[in-house]
Amino acid sequence: MKSDKVILSGKGVTKIFGFGSNKTVAVDHVDFSFREGEVISIVGESGSGKTTLAKILLGLLKQTEGEIYFDGQLRDIRSHSKKKAYWQNIQAIFQDPFSSYNVFRKIDAVLLDCIRMRGGGRLPYDKKREMMREACSFVNLKFDELTNKYPFELSGGQQQRLMIARIFLLKPKILLADEPTSMIDACSRATILDMLMDLRNEVGMTPIFITHDIGLAYYVSDTVYIMEHGKFVESGSADAVILHPKKQYTQRLLSDVPKLHEEWDLSTV
Repeated sequence: MKSDKVILSGKGVTKIFGFGSNKTVAVDHVDFSFREGEVISIVGESGSGKTTLAKILLGLLKQTEGEIYFDGQLRDIRSHSKKKAYWQNIQAIFQDPFSSYNVFRKIDAVLLDCIRMRGGGRLPYDKKREMMREACSFVNLKFDELTNKYPFELSGGQQQRLMIARIFLLKPKILLADEPTSMIDACSRATILDMLMDLRNEVGMTPIFITHDIGLAYYVSDTVYIMEHGKFVESGSADAVILHPKKQYTQRLLSDVPKLHEEWDLSTV
């Protein structure tokens, strides 16, 4: 559940690509404070800067300006060992499960890596196998049916579930979910979201959804940030932002969502 403790925050975080007349400001002096156990959604259209910000939070991209604080301390990921320690506490589920796995590594190796990363490398193999079976069971997969298979032998929905099983084993403090349900059907989508919420309750992590789906943001979030042209133009509780939007951009995002009880306006399509 959400607490008052700030787990991840940023001041003036900026990312600029290119130089001079060719420069692009992808993230433009954003401030944020994410609390432990809080469910956050960063919502914006393609090109709004939300995925660039996610990569900065993960430590995959270095910000041009600004400071990021993790667990109350200025984040330091300058060395490989410090970055590895940081990644024990922050993990991601990406939009495309097919590109998230090494095609040459079997599912057992993928899950064993997670156990090793959490310091369980010297555990007896029977204990590791029990942990892998428990993680797969949590996402309604049967480990005995997966063992010795490669991830590409699974469906897209199964691969997404396996990604969540990895998170179950890693138990990070923060999970960045970048369009985690965009490639699966509506029925599986609800199941995946429920699994992520169960995982949040199970290990007390802070999920951050990166999405263009304002309906998803309303369904899962405590706090919503609306991003346009690299800036946070509106933020607040899901009810405040989505039911009572103040900014024109947020109102336009909401108007683009088809409603069953209204005639659909296709004039802008």
